[in-house]
Amino acid sequence: MKKLITLMGALALLTCGASAQEAAAETASSSPLALWEMVVFCIVVVGVIGLGIWKSGTPNETEEEKKEKGAADYFLAGRGLSWWLVGFSLLAANISTEQFVGMSGQAADWLGLAIAGYEWLAAIVLVIVAFSFLPMLLKRGVFTIPQFLEERYNGISRVTMAIVNLLILVGVPTATVIYAGANVVSVYFDLSVTQGCVIIAACATVYVYIGGLKACAWTDLIWGAALILGGGVVAYFAVTALGALPDQSAELAKVTDTAAVAAQTTADELQSSGNALMDGLSRLWHLNDGDGGAAVNGIGGKLHMMRPADDPVMPWTVYLLGLWIPNFFYWGLNQYIMQRTLASKSLEEGQMGVVFAAFLKLLIPFVVIIPGILAYNLFRDDLSGLADKNTTEVVAKAGDEAQATGKAIIYNLNASRLIRPDSSAEAVAWLDHNLELGMADGLTPAEITALQASEEFGDAFRGEVTPETVTQVQDAAQAELAATPATDIEKRAAAANKMLAIDAMVTANERDNVQKYITTSSLAAYHYDSAFATLLKRLLPGTGWAWFVLAALFGAVVSSLASMLNSASTLFTMDIYGKAKEVCGKPATSPQLVRVGKIGVLVCALIATVIAPFLDNPAFGGIFTFIQEFQGFLSPGVLAVFLFGFFVPMCPRVFGWLGILIGAIAYAAFKWVILPDWAFLDRMAVSFLTVCLIGVILTIVNCAKGGEAVILEDKGIIEMKTSVRAKVFGVVVIILTLALYAIFW
Repeated sequence: MKKLITLMGALALLTCGASAQEAAAETASSSPLALWEMVVFCIVVVGVIGLGIWKSGTPNETEEEKKEKGAADYFLAGRGLSWWLVGFSLLAANISTEQFVGMSGQAADWLGLAIAGYEWLAAIVLVIVAFSFLPMLLKRGVFTIPQFLEERYNGISRVTMAIVNLLILVGVPTATVIYAGANVVSVYFDLSVTQGCVIIAACATVYVYIGGLKACAWTDLIWGAALILGGGVVAYFAVTALGALPDQSAELAKVTDTAAVAAQTTADELQSSGNALMDGLSRLWHLNDGDGGAAVNGIGGKLHMMRPADDPVMPWTVYLLGLWIPNFFYWGLNQYIMQRTLASKSLEEGQMGVVFAAFLKLLIPFVVIIPGILAYNLFRDDLSGLADKNTTEVVAKAGDEAQATGKAIIYNLNASRLIRPDSSAEAVAWLDHNLELGMADGLTPAEITALQASEEFGDAFRGEVTPETVTQVQDAAQAELAATPATDIEKRAAAANKMLAIDAMVTANERDNVQKYITTSSLAAYHYDSAFATLLKRLLPGTGWAWFVLAALFGAVVSSLASMLNSASTLFTMDIYGKAKEVCGKPATSPQLVRVGKIGVLVCALIATVIAPFLDNPAFGGIFTFIQEFQGFLSPGVLAVFLFGFFVPMCPRVFGWLGILIGAIAYAAFKWVILPDWAFLDRMAVSFLTVCLIGVILTIVNCAKGGEAVILEDKGIIEMKTSVRAKVFGVVVIILTLALYAIFW
């Protein structure tokens, strides 16, 4: 019994994902929770799931009445969700491993608070969606987002979008959530990844299968509220831990070493006043203040939203258009998010719920991103230790494969491993190894051209480029790195980037030749994705809060997984099965749709569970990466098509499928031919503008030909009165968002 309870406790840690497995391994010999906390955790988890199943039913309902329930009841909770259910459900469906692992980890690295752009910009987007997208969708009474495309354009557009969305939904986020949790379970309790995947998938599938969206919404209410509180608890313990460090102590000296160069932190600024909370906030600010700098941790300040234009992830240019596109696509046209709003009692309730979710989004950076920054300040040595362990395992695995296959190893180094003083010597040796392999057969014309065209080496490669000159330049960069003090991060980063630039150009052919060479995964100096997991491990034991925080995080992941399964089932049932029955002249009845929907939940869960264990297989990695990249091919075109469908009645119906196709082609051209060096979000912006230009041209032609305007009337399925209080609340949310940007600009 104790082992079962312990296993359930470990499931809570699935929110730390695959990236937390190193942290988990260190504590595998001891339980992460006290026995009483495990018992309470299990009671809470089972109780919340039971609540969802219970609330999905109707008191005194007969078996015959259950069978006769309509599709709207199962897929859209009977179109009866109140605003507070919609708001918390939107938040719980959204927050998962992506935030607690990915965003927290990126915050621990150089990005800091800048990664909050996804959260705070979403608040403004949600307010706009509430008063522009939502009325258009609700007045047509659609079950799915693709269904609107058929009513505005044609059936081809609907089926195409439904199939693509279904494949992406099941193959990427659903499988990823299952896989992330399974890694933690397998590390803690000596289970296989497959066994872990089955356990996690079962937790979400059981109540979705029985209760549909209504069960999801009621569990989301609990998990969403607990999520905010649980994240706040972690942030509080992290801030007070920083503030409680004694003046002149060795621990505070270590923390001072993590200060950004731009912050110019002095010892006096970190002096204690006796109030741990206020001291923690003060130290957080002084350690991470200063202007944003290069994309290297430790140079620029982390408490700013705007990053330089050459930042590889979040340049300020993404705010011009690029960041808006995925936000509008995700919050306004994403089935597993919008399904909650489509289930609203009325337009008023839906709008109020969406605006409430926008307000909750403003809180997320303070409970997810700020803790990530604090994790680096407090426990940088832990993150470096996890990275070293990961490096050892990766190198050993590559060595075994090289010995078995006779292939040579190319070490894929991150600049941080060269910058960190105690790991630089080993990293330099690996670069020398790479250089030797790259020049074994001489330099190719393409490699020589690349070296000569590189501006960062000045005139070093302007004349004849030979292996000897390349070695000389590399040796000079190595000497510069060795002579630079550990505290001069900016200069060490410059030397490291020179060395890596030469490595990338000289070994380009070898990295592409998978028949003769093995390229390792990235070897970094810090395991940033373990930031949040490290806080849990170091701060929560013995506080009495561990069970609550882990239950909240467990709920966040299971809620996201349940939402994905429910939405995938809805897409298949309504847009594929239902449409096929309609084309055959035998429209499906509501009981048939519900039955197929439940089968769809099981099938989607099974497919995702089968895919999940293979996500770390190199042979599968290319396919998985392609599916993720496909989001960029889809969202610009789809967003443009919906915007024209919502607001341009004279736009011809042919634009439905043509806009989606042009968006994919344009993105491919910009990615591989025209703008390969641009940031991902900036390429999306140009693709979106291209599709919009085509839409404008087609609309002008249609008007000139005297084409008929497409007017979509209200079907009268739900009340369409606009919420005045939602408008007021929406204005308040936008003002708060702008204020946050002004404070942390």
